[in-house]
Amino acid sequence: MNDITPGANFIEILEDGKPDAVAWIKGNAENPQLSGVVRFFLTDYRGVLIEAEMYGLPNVRIANSTNFYGMHIHEYGDCTQPFDQTGEHYSYREAMHPQHSGDLIPLMGNQGYAWTAFYDKRITIPEIIGRSVVIHAMPDDFMTQPSGNSGMKIGCGIIR
Repeated sequence: MNDITPGANFIEILEDGKPDAVAWIKGNAENPQLSGVVRFFLTDYRGVLIEAEMYGLPNVRIANSTNFYGMHIHEYGDCTQPFDQTGEHYSYREAMHPQHSGDLIPLMGNQGYAWTAFYDKRITIPEIIGRSVVIHAMPDDFMTQPSGNSGMKIGCGIIR
């Protein structure tokens, strides 16, 4: 019997540290302190392990603060400020929000820092290369069409 669970396998993948794709996030003009990285790893489970780490989120100067921020894969890899050329949320098939394949879980920023890792079977590495990861000023409400009312695009990085 094999005692390795998917979670144990994911830990090994993260410890290996060799992502199959990466997006380096930079902040917009109002949030130049924002930076981070989103890493995409292939798994043995026909899905992608996604790890995100952000520094300098807007609540960085508020002691003991916790805020949520939207995070999505957008159609286009154009992170020209003010990040208005990224298109809509990426989706390989026609779908309503939050069923776009680019709808990701929110980031929870604690005094400007956020780290998360999760598994997603709705995307593949080849289909997201050249697209963008966008960080939004507010959390996704998972209801409002077409994009969850997550506010201003405060960070962006092209998936390479």
